[in-house]
Amino acid sequence: MLLRQLEYLSALARERHFARAAAACHVSQPALSAAIRRLEADLGVQIVRRERRFGGFTAEGERVVVWAHRMLADQDALRQDLDRMAGGLTGQLRIGAIPTALTAAPLLTAPFSERHARVRISFESMSSREIVRKLADYELDVGMTYVDGEPLGGAVRTVPLYRERYLLLTPDDSPLADRTTAAWDDAATLPLCLLPQVMENRRILDRAFAAAGVVVEPMLEADAVSVLYAHVATHRWSTIISHAWLHLFGVPDGMRIVPMTTPRQSHRIGLVLPDRLPEPMLVRAVLDVAGSVDLRAELDDLLERHAHGSS
Repeated sequence: MLLRQLEYLSALARERHFARAAAACHVSQPALSAAIRRLEADLGVQIVRRERRFGGFTAEGERVVVWAHRMLADQDALRQDLDRMAGGLTGQLRIGAIPTALTAAPLLTAPFSERHARVRISFESMSSREIVRKLADYELDVGMTYVDGEPLGGAVRTVPLYRERYLLLTPDDSPLADRTTAAWDDAATLPLCLLPQVMENRRILDRAFAAAGVVVEPMLEADAVSVLYAHVATHRWSTIISHAWLHLFGVPDGMRIVPMTTPRQSHRIGLVLPDRLPEPMLVRAVLDVAGSVDLRAELDDLLERHAHGSS
């Protein structure tokens, strides 16, 4: 059994299509198919259900895929360890983040890149459930998501980074623009644009509205923070943002931020890591950076500056 065969199998599990898997591995489709057949012969089990197209994996094949991911991850960890001994980390750090955490990510990745300039970083936006699944399948190294909201399962550990603070972003002429704080039931009377309910951030806001005795009906929903900002910048809508969004988007001209009254429960964004030993060197490097950067203080300072500018 060769590592190359495991790489082909891992690509097939990811792409769910023989031709796309072969293209991802830069080989011909017959070469990839032949390598997987040799792997089946070596292990003495059928791995792939072969129909006119890719038909999925057998029960034994699913187990082989899990081991293939694990063995390839161990190979990467070995290379990272040797690179560190040789004078510096290399490789690719794969990070998955929920959309509402993406704006704060540079506060970690910038100092990480300063320390480890030879490491390439890839980011993918996804749900917290996808993050946990991809960590388990060795398709991610680190996740950024809520660490005290949805259940994350027992195969991960968490490192809290900051607690979200919620702000009303509203036009200067809004009836709530001059308030020192905005109540949730009052905010519900405004024409709001919010993230959809499939996103945990929206479900958190809905629970805060419900605790105030109201059900919010947004006039516009969008599945990207940037789209929300593009619409509120027209001054036709208001929205409720996490203070971390200010790091990227700030406060548009003619808009004002008003702190929301503190909800009964706020939520923390943090790192989610696979609970495995030995710990990969890239993961250890991320933890070292996270331990040296006070994201909570940096975001609070950012909020203070924007609050003064918005007054």
